[in-house]
Amino acid sequence: MEKILLVEDDAELCELLCEYFKTEGLYVEWVHNGREGLDKAFSGIYSIIILDLMLPGMDGLEVLKNLRKESTVPVLILTAKGDDVDRIVGLELGADDYLPKPFNPRELLARVRAILRRVRGNKNEDQEDKVEKVLSVGDLKLYPSSRTAILDGKTIELTSTEYDLLEFLMTSAGKLVNRQHLVQKVLKRSYSPFDRSVDVHISNLRKKLGPYSDGQKRIKTIRGEGYIFTIPKERDEL
Repeated sequence: MEKILLVEDDAELCELLCEYFKTEGLYVEWVHNGREGLDKAFSGIYSIIILDLMLPGMDGLEVLKNLRKESTVPVLILTAKGDDVDRIVGLELGADDYLPKPFNPRELLARVRAILRRVRGNKNEDQEDKVEKVLSVGDLKLYPSSRTAILDGKTIELTSTEYDLLEFLMTSAGKLVNRQHLVQKVLKRSYSPFDRSVDVHISNLRKKLGPYSDGQKRIKTIRGEGYIFTIPKERDEL
């Protein structure tokens, strides 16, 4: 059974979600304090963290910021309805997804399952492969079996969502991938033109990867359409 850590100060909501998720085959542990939530998140025993942003002791954004210094465990943040700034900041700090309050438990479950399915599905596929598959574009290599990104010989720390987006874009290197396709295929949810989460994740990837050595952008934005993972230009031979 997958173990979920819920960091939320609303005891009634915690009990409701615990019972609801249990009937769906998911085990939930909860804490009501941000600092305690951070300590438990570092234990490495949870498949995903559901993190409220309004917490006593240490707010959710601070928890996420500290967690991402050492862990890439998937994180779904809960935010106040209409609080777009916190949502965007949460994604920039490394959250995999978000859900505004109030929410339907069924939608939360769907989002949690989508994240777990991506992580679990990739691991299962990797275990079936006897030969290590390496995806390479220029000086960047992805190793699916360990979900590791190596840039110019150095490991790049990516969240689960960042890795999945990068893998999808690199698989289609040189070709346009539209935003709607990324949302549906990678985030596993229906597309909304007002949902900017993909753009924030792409921005995070750009910061972590940087440009090619000649200054060429790795991920090019095609305004109003989507993104292209560019292929480095070949150097002229002397």
